[in-house]
Formats: sequence, structure tokens, C-alpha cells
Amino acid sequence: MIKAGIDIGSRTTKIILLKDNKTIYRRISATGWKPGETAEKIYNDSFIETGIKKSEIAKITLTGYGRVMINFADEVLTEITCHARGAFFEDSRIRTVIDIGGQDSKVIRIDPGGFVEDFAMNDRCAAGTGKFLEFLAHTLNINVSEFGSLSLESVSPEVISSMCTVFAESEIVSLLAEGAETSDLVAGIHSAISKRISGLVDSVGFEDKVALTGGVALNPGIRNNLEELLNTKIIIPENPEFIGALGAALS
Repeated sequence: MIKAGIDIGSRTTKIILLKDNKTIYRRISATGWKPGETAEKIYNDSFIETGIKKSEIAKITLTGYGRVMINFADEVLTEITCHARGAFFEDSRIRTVIDIGGQDSKVIRIDPGGFVEDFAMNDRCAAGTGKFLEFLAHTLNINVSEFGSLSLESVSPEVISSMCTVFAESEIVSLLAEGAETSDLVAGIHSAISKRISGLVDSVGFEDKVALTGGVALNPGIRNNLEELLNTKIIIPENPEFIGALGAALS
């Protein structure tokens, strides 16, 4: 039995094909301005690249912010459900899942069976999201992929007091004019985001073990800050950006 899980995020779209609950194919692509077309393309490309026939797919499950834009799915699930399911499948010790997405951040508490007990979401503004990081990376004229390594070079992290994107940008421009080091600014940005995420964790109730999912999980600066604030070791699943798609495929 082959099942497909597609996670249509605001920044990237991911697909996973599972056969007997083992990954046989995965791919990630920029979502772009037409999420539906992107999702359909990577789904069709999977057959070209694997030689699998469409008739062999037993089930297609969608998740992500663009999940309602597709009409060829058998099931549609929320990101909350899918990230919980995918993370728990990767490590059954996990009880808290932190997903920092492109447009929102989520903290999910799950029970010993892997089911969602409670969750909190920051979806009212860009603060604490991948978009926030990308915007400030543009302000600093560096690639957001460099943020993790840069923050580890910081000697004296700057304090970024505002989590409003516009005001944070203004703070950073002022600090740059005063001679602040880029690494210290990046470390300050990571610290501000991590404190906001920590507040979400407090709102659902902290439960160890904690996993960090989504593309931002690949940023060691964010991980280190969260480990310090939560006083625990953060679990980074293999291929963390695919956890939502994995959870969808497992449905």
C-alpha cells in the first residue's frame, strides 16, 4: 500500500510517499503564488521520478495552509494533527511539538498515544515565524540560511525589544548604525523569537520530550535558545521540514 502526504505551506510545499509506513520518496518545492498548481505538479512529478503509477496510490492526504485549494485529495487534515502524528511516529517519547512555520508558529502537546491534547498558535502576525526571519535577513542583506551559523559566532547578543516586524527592522537599522555586529543582531533576533515560542509552550503546559519541526528546526541558533529557555534537550527529527507531510501520509 502506497500513501501520499502533501503539506502545502506558505513558503514551501512538501510531498512524501510511504509504502508500508516507510518513506520511498520525498520532495520539497517553493510554493509560489499558485499553491494548487505547485502541489499538483510535485504530485505528478513523483510518478515520473519513481515509476510508480497513480493507480498504486491508495490514499492522498493534504495538510498545510493551502490544503483547501486542492480537489484531488481523499482526506484533508490540519497541520496540528499532522505535525503531532509525524513527530510521534519519528520518536514516541515526544510530548511537545514546536513547529515554526512560514506564517505561523504552533506548540502542540500530545499524549502517550500520540494524540493532540492541547495546542497554541501564533497566527496574528509574523512575529516568531519563518517570514519574520526572512524579512530581517533581507534587512541585514544576508541569506536566512546563514542565520544559524552566524548566531553561534555571537559574543554579546543584542536585545531586540520589538516583535513587530516593522519596529524590529527599525531597531536593527539603528543598531547597525551604532556599529553592532551582525552575529550579535542575529543572536538577538533568535532570542526574541525563542522567548515568544517559550510563552506559547507555557500556555499549553510544558511536557518533556520536546521536538522542533519545520524548516526552522535546521537553525542551530533557535534550537540552542529554546533548549536554554526550556531547560531541556530539543529533539530534531530527521528531515524536520517533512514532518507535516509525513503525518499526512500516515493518516
